[in-house]
Amino acid sequence: MIERQFVSQKIKEQQVKEYLALNLAGAGYSHTEIKRTPLGEKIIVYTTRPGLVVGSKGGNIKELTETLKKKFGMENPQIEIGDVENPMLDAHYVAQRIASTFERFGGKRFKSVGYKMLQEIMGAGAIGGEILISGKVPSARAKSWRFSAGYLKKSGDIAVSKVDKAYVMSNLRSGSVGIQVRIMGPDVFLPDKIMLLQEVKTEEIKEEKSEAKQEKPKRKQRKKKEPKKEEKIEVTETTETVEKQDGNNKEE
Repeated sequence: MIERQFVSQKIKEQQVKEYLALNLAGAGYSHTEIKRTPLGEKIIVYTTRPGLVVGSKGGNIKELTETLKKKFGMENPQIEIGDVENPMLDAHYVAQRIASTFERFGGKRFKSVGYKMLQEIMGAGAIGGEILISGKVPSARAKSWRFSAGYLKKSGDIAVSKVDKAYVMSNLRSGSVGIQVRIMGPDVFLPDKIMLLQEVKTEEIKEEKSEAKQEKPKRKQRKKKEPKKEEKIEVTETTETVEKQDGNNKEE
């Protein structure tokens, strides 16, 4: 059946990815892409340290091709190395780095490690990031510690297809510790994001104002009418006339 062939191919690809992730963990391994060509399988390994993966004179790649032929039954695997531009935006690299620090120095300073890695993720330009550490850290009882910053989608199509996720196990003396990392990169376009594009050019506005002033004709200024001066009538009476009138009134 054709369906069984597709399922078996996908299972084989997943097994190859897990094998490469385990063997190339110390070489800054990020992820693997498998493409089928007429000549054979094309395997692209993305890593931050391509020199360690290639080895001296390509010895490591030759060993990997032989193991892929014998262990997984690939006819003609062609391994290529891809460079990771910004490793701090890659969830698998960050999770693997946290696991290696735990294996070297233990899980006592897990809080400082979590906050430091989260700060580097946000400094690389991520919109949001989350680190979840679960296990017997630091006590004998299992707990889960969450470190988050920024804005991160937890549901919807963006959370499934655009958010980079990785899960890595770290084996300590106290037990195994799970490290889960989620990163939403700066290239993610959110549908609910609103951008206001407005360009204001002061020079053009000034030119338009000057042209409008030139086109408008000057209005004649009307002279204000001065209020009419009221003629003041001065009444002056001499003291003699007043005395005469008083005397006549007395005689009567």
